[in-house]
Amino acid sequence: MYDLSSVLDFDALSEVRPGSSILISGPAMTGKQRLAYDILADGAREGDGTVVVTTSDDATDVVADFRERVPELEESQLGVVDCRREGGSDSSSVDGAYVHQVSSPGDLTGIGIGITKTLEGLHNSGRDRGRLALISLSTMLTYTDKKTVFKFCHVLSSRLDAADYIGVFTIDSGAHDQQTIQVIKQAFDGLIEVRDAEGGGRESRVLGLAGEPTDWKRI
Repeated sequence: MYDLSSVLDFDALSEVRPGSSILISGPAMTGKQRLAYDILADGAREGDGTVVVTTSDDATDVVADFRERVPELEESQLGVVDCRREGGSDSSSVDGAYVHQVSSPGDLTGIGIGITKTLEGLHNSGRDRGRLALISLSTMLTYTDKKTVFKFCHVLSSRLDAADYIGVFTIDSGAHDQQTIQVIKQAFDGLIEVRDAEGGGRESRVLGLAGEPTDWKRI
């Protein structure tokens, strides 16, 4: 099991089954990416494999961010799939991290190949536990339709299940109609919702992972 409760203090997150995929949903500027990275960094400190699929940030910046968060990060512990490379796909190493570059956030086949290669590389280096974050599904939805993204998430969930990894995926709830959000949510085992709290700050709740939805709690 994976314990995410040190990042978000909910009992529902204390025993997350390997293979689980969790959607982090909320309006823009509510800290979804930071929360996803915190979940990955918490595992990396314990030696878990770490995979980041980025549709906006440069792979070099992602690697630098994680080395700052986890100074003890080992070589071959981090893999990044950078979905912003124009002119085709390529693989390289950045400061000890494996980087697979894909032509655009709409190239779901290329992204899937990059994720598979990254997971295989982590397993071959002995990382039998790990965490993946995809930032963000909203960018993908500007390139392709909700049904295609749903199928991609469903297939990726199966790959995570086979690897005994967990995945966290972010989506900007304010950027899509309710039907799109409902379709995408069906691909996931659980949901973490975040929102701005009255009087400042943020609050969160967890749905679908253990029993009834939790109450909203300040984070």
